[in-house]
Amino acid sequence: MRIGIVAPGTPVTREVADRVIAIAAECQPGLTLHFHPQCFLVHNHFAGPDAARADAFVEVANDPAYDALWVARGGYGACRIAEDVLARLEAPARTKAYLGYSDAGYLLAGLYAAGFERVAHGPMPGDIRRAGGEAAIRRALGWLAGDREGIEPHAVPGTPRAAFNITVLSQLLGTPLQPDLSGHLLMLEDVSEYTYRTDRSMFHITANPGIRAVAGIRLGRCSEVPDNDPDFGESEEEVVRHWCARAGIPFLGRADIGHDADNKVVPFGTA
Repeated sequence: MRIGIVAPGTPVTREVADRVIAIAAECQPGLTLHFHPQCFLVHNHFAGPDAARADAFVEVANDPAYDALWVARGGYGACRIAEDVLARLEAPARTKAYLGYSDAGYLLAGLYAAGFERVAHGPMPGDIRRAGGEAAIRRALGWLAGDREGIEPHAVPGTPRAAFNITVLSQLLGTPLQPDLSGHLLMLEDVSEYTYRTDRSMFHITANPGIRAVAGIRLGRCSEVPDNDPDFGESEEEVVRHWCARAGIPFLGRADIGHDADNKVVPFGTA
């Protein structure tokens, strides 16, 4: 099984690539990982210019020699190329698995909206830099190899679900990337956002008619929340509960996802 790795947002280092390849060789010898050279480009904030990032994604997605496309890391940049990428995907792209989270949510949303069936929110190679990151890499590799051990416990077969970073989901709503999440369990997480910004994003998310059709929301971890002056006075869970109640969306509790090494895999859809 051959996994192609591209960086739609920010770059990774060759050290990261080497470490992830070594872990794969040890725990999933049936997988072959190929980091596209684009992953190591640096152009301003990004892993190469927009065209280079889009071309790398399309190249791997459309190549029948690859069984999956794994997003190298988040950061920022996927929204700049997502519509261009989606317009250029061909039949072989529909047979692949796609794995990533955070900024990759723009692409995951667009793929799912376009009917791609093997899309998942889960760990990326860049997570090897986190404390305990090796476990995250092994979890992702396991899912790519076909096991379910690393899947978030509430993502049970037969129940449609999806997962996003709160800020990313808020930004993509109302764009061509927005998928139909009617009847879905929606899991949300975030990182490095002031609580008032999470509150503002949840206002926008829960006001969207498509989101009001979800079966319910579960909240993952909101980590590295900056201190606000004055104190916002509510936790992230209180914020999400507040907006769910106002919108009539069931709040179903917590989810085991987040910007950390414990981030579990959430396959979109019912699989």
